[in-house]
Amino acid sequence: MIRFAAFVGALLLTTTAFAQSEPVGQAVEVNGMQMYYEVSGEGEPLVVLHGAYMNIPAMGGIIPKLAETHKVYAIEFQGHGRTNDIERPVTYPNLADDVAKFMDAVGIEKADVFGYSMGAAAGLRLAIDHPEKVDQLVAASVAYDMSGSQPEFLEMIPTMVPEMFIGSPMEEAWKQYAPNPDGFRPFVERMIALEHEPLAWGDEVKALDTPMLIIAGDADMVTLEHLVSLFRLKGGGAPGDMGKPLSTSRLAVLPATSHTAVINQVDLLHGFIEPFLQGETPKGMFE
Repeated sequence: MIRFAAFVGALLLTTTAFAQSEPVGQAVEVNGMQMYYEVSGEGEPLVVLHGAYMNIPAMGGIIPKLAETHKVYAIEFQGHGRTNDIERPVTYPNLADDVAKFMDAVGIEKADVFGYSMGAAAGLRLAIDHPEKVDQLVAASVAYDMSGSQPEFLEMIPTMVPEMFIGSPMEEAWKQYAPNPDGFRPFVERMIALEHEPLAWGDEVKALDTPMLIIAGDADMVTLEHLVSLFRLKGGGAPGDMGKPLSTSRLAVLPATSHTAVINQVDLLHGFIEPFLQGETPKGMFE
């Protein structure tokens, strides 16, 4: 999603991943890199996009849960996990194009997409730049404008330097999977640069027809006001018992939940995601 990348990455990498069945892992050439991905489950395709500094295992139990009813394609972005880094900036348009090219390479014409944090922003950019690729979008902890970030995070961005991460447990965790274990500094430099990239997609989001499930914690790195603004841009927030159809998009706020706690609440996440992907809505008194 938004670029809290550097701030939350270390925490996410040190959390214990949920046990999951063995998926099929392989790599495919995408934009000059060998992109690693894993396929699990059967059904309609669902592309899963992890957060900054994360990898597939760090997404935990939500992937095998979704694989019970979908054919899940979980990828690892540039420089993350087992995908090699390349001499190219990490930007949301670049990440989105990588996903589009990945889908072409493995023969996915169109799919549902679930992204978390940086992956959610990449998924949103994918829907904007390649709308023909995205059927429905689940975006957990995402912002469409940098002004929607918590003030504390905005104050932190100018202080970010590679030395905050080099030599830390985060670097050791990154090296476990990295094709080039000596490439951590340039990778971190690219990720810090991502925090400074412009992010102001309001007009593009408003014009977007893709149904969207917006998920966030009530103590996330995005303000609650911004989440409501995003939901309203997607046509949500009107009364549902007064004759007008519901918006195709939805908003779910997880209680007592920080940014890093969002992805670990597997059953709660799944309880929101699966009905959305299946097009199921609760019935009101007048239906």
